Amino acid sequence: MTEQKATNVTWHEHRVDRDSRCKLAGHKGAVLWFTGLSACGKSTIANEVDHLLHKQGKRTYVLDGDNIRMGLNKNLGFSAEDRAENIRRIGEVARLFADSGQLTLTAFISPYKADRDQVRELLEPGQFVEVYVNASLETCEARDPKGLYKKARAGEIKGFTGIDDPYEAPENPELTLDSDNKGINKLAAEVVSWLDSQGYLSL
Repeated sequence: MTEQKATNVTWHEHRVDRDSRCKLAGHKGAVLWFTGLSACGKSTIANEVDHLLHKQGKRTYVLDGDNIRMGLNKNLGFSAEDRAENIRRIGEVARLFADSGQLTLTAFISPYKADRDQVRELLEPGQFVEVYVNASLETCEARDPKGLYKKARAGEIKGFTGIDDPYEAPENPELTLDSDNKGINKLAAEVVSWLDSQGYLSL
């Protein structure tokens, strides 16, 4: 747990609470946490789900790993400590988005179970939806759109998840997507269907 360094701060309750914001949105606020190896399809699936939900009039937002590292977390690298801090910060941001009544989609490798569990603990029961985008290392290396696996295999990138740094797959995710054998559109539709069946898209 990160130390609270500032001691002269007080939590302020808002006059407009989460339930009121969700009522205005017409659906629940939650965090859909897409996790998986690099090139498994996390960002692409999250963006397609965002598109489908937006067309339905839902309030959504995507927090993408690379985008966040270009701004909020630009001072963090890829050591275990920096990865943990990266996920801690985005977990706090995602919690605020969910509190505002939005369906918040995050796309981060987030390789360590402890870090993902810490984000889950930030949220109310049912607000954290872990979506495991399951693709084999072989599939991800074959895709390798950024050429990162090739660089990692050549020793140009150290501590790369799946090559010389571990990926701890979720043990009990709310949803598992078969990214080895199914396309983006089908997987995104599966996510939306699951959200609907579990009551996230209405009140």
